[in-house]
Amino acid sequence: MKSGSGVRYSGYLKMHWSWNVYLALSLFALSAAMFFIDRRAGLVCLAFSCAYFLAILLVYFYVRPRILQSLITFAGSYGQTQAAVLRELALPAVIVDREGCVLWMNSRMCELTGLPERYHKQIDSIFPYLTTPVFPVNSDVKDIGLEFEEKQLRAHIQKLNLEDVADGTLITTRPYEPDLDEPVSSHDSWHYVIYFIDETELNELRRENREEKSVVALAYLDNYEEAMENVDEVHSSLLNVLIDREINKYSLAHQALSKKLEKDKYLLIMNQKSLEAVEEDHFSLLEEVKTVNIGNETVMTISIGVGVGGDDYNQNYEYARTAIEMALGRGGDQAVLNRDGQMRFYGGKSQSSERHTRVKARVKAQAMREIMESKDRVITMGHRIMDMDSLGATVGIYRAAKTLGKQAWIVIGDDSPSIENWLKMLRESPDYEEEIFISHERALELCDHNTALVVVDTARRTMVECEELLTRTKTIVVLDHHRQTTEQIQNAALSYIEPGASSSCEMVAEILQYFEENVRLRSLEADCLYAGIIIDTNNYVAKTGARTFEAAAYLRRMGADITRVRKALRADMDSYKARAEAVRHAENFMGRYAISILPSEGLASPNVVGAQAANELLGIIGVAASFVATSFNGQVFISARAIDEVNVQVIMERLGGGGHMNIAGAQMQGVTCEQAVIRIKEILRTMTEAGEI
Repeated sequence: MKSGSGVRYSGYLKMHWSWNVYLALSLFALSAAMFFIDRRAGLVCLAFSCAYFLAILLVYFYVRPRILQSLITFAGSYGQTQAAVLRELALPAVIVDREGCVLWMNSRMCELTGLPERYHKQIDSIFPYLTTPVFPVNSDVKDIGLEFEEKQLRAHIQKLNLEDVADGTLITTRPYEPDLDEPVSSHDSWHYVIYFIDETELNELRRENREEKSVVALAYLDNYEEAMENVDEVHSSLLNVLIDREINKYSLAHQALSKKLEKDKYLLIMNQKSLEAVEEDHFSLLEEVKTVNIGNETVMTISIGVGVGGDDYNQNYEYARTAIEMALGRGGDQAVLNRDGQMRFYGGKSQSSERHTRVKARVKAQAMREIMESKDRVITMGHRIMDMDSLGATVGIYRAAKTLGKQAWIVIGDDSPSIENWLKMLRESPDYEEEIFISHERALELCDHNTALVVVDTARRTMVECEELLTRTKTIVVLDHHRQTTEQIQNAALSYIEPGASSSCEMVAEILQYFEENVRLRSLEADCLYAGIIIDTNNYVAKTGARTFEAAAYLRRMGADITRVRKALRADMDSYKARAEAVRHAENFMGRYAISILPSEGLASPNVVGAQAANELLGIIGVAASFVATSFNGQVFISARAIDEVNVQVIMERLGGGGHMNIAGAQMQGVTCEQAVIRIKEILRTMTEAGEI
């Protein structure tokens, strides 16, 4: 159906006119059928059909041009209205083809870019990031953040299929007359409409809102009592004032509110912006407190726990409380940032201060005795690949349980070559039951709700000898001398973590003195505990304090023999040669780190020999820390040692390990010793540049 102006009907309007013609033809067919039934009825039906057909012709030739003109007028005004709305849309908008060429832009877009409406170049000439690879392909929309002339914009890209737009939507059509001034895409029906939303102010409000979020911090003086013991009353008041001044000055400098809770505890409230500044200076309060000195012999140190990311102040306070416990458990003199459960550590460069009071050991000993008395059985275990410190501590706990008349066992996996001789002596001794050492399977059979499980020399869940035992009983006791990590044994009935102790054997020796008056160690048990202290202190050189010698003296009274221990700890010729090779081929890295690889061929315990080699490297002038890598049982063991200049614990934590400030280690899987050394060098270089070591 075509008019004289060349305008055609299309879509549903064309269907509307066609149905009228079809209906008239069907009426004539009906009239013909009626003639066969009744002549007069057929004539009447034919008359009505002719009248209907004449009415259709009248409407078609007389009314149709007027209807058509009205439709054209409406369509034209509607299209102009749409064009005006798009042109004056409050959001900058642009239409590009699939190649990213600009086809059209509205007035707001012209104002934003300062370009004319007939700008038909690539969109990436305006916004370099808006290239065709970032356009949506599998989805219909995509949002991209970008910057333009100091404005932060969000580009909302929407895919537009022209065939879908045109299909069934038009009521009239005209022959296509291309606009020669507009670019034509002859082969592609996909276009993109891009809206630009100015989010500069919104992002600024978001930033301000984030910066104003609450942060709670707890600051505890680590060695307040020890520092005050050496100061008279007059100077103690002055020392308190100076400490308060340092903390208040630091708080004011970072726009924080500080409140003294107790003589050695402080509460700090700040916002996220202040916390970012505190993180940038790596919690300099840790070092500023150490400068306070009025003649006191003990340098004051402070620990800080920060809680952030919670829903309110209460939750942030709980985060801060967890963080300060972690800081104290790692030896103090450091800050722990607990961001919604994820912890980050700062400081920790000084040695853990030794506790002169033994009150804590006595309290823990009494608590552990009460726990053991309430249970029928006691099972004790250390960490995987048991060493001398772990073995000695478990033997001490075994004797404590036997003193109370309880059934007791020590869980051990595969025999470690480093303690093979000690295990043989314990198994062959007539003083012990045949089943003193049990396997994982046997331990799982014996362990139930009426069993006390004592874990020594580790507080990490994944490092224990048999992790499944932790789920078999709710009565768990943890004794450890390592600095804590985020991977802890949860819900322990008793937890005694003392980073100031030299070894787990020292801690157990102290506990035994307060555990029961008639605890009597066998000479072999005393030897095991004594050997554990010797190994972990490197013959009383590292991490040795007054309480270490007190524990050693107690073990000597219990029958420990230095000569027997020394003979039992001797190394074979192959181990000695391997240790010498590691020292001979050590590399001096960055002028202060000794790094070497220990040859493990033919060695029964290369990880132990590697630790010995790391200790020997510290005897070289200029070496601040030593690192020795060796392969054992399909893994690479890293032994790290230092004296006082470098915290090797934080270095080993980067490799998934841990330990103490001057004695630490890590285990790596899926790498060679050479690759492990490269990784150590990267960490040393990165941490040195960041000022973390």
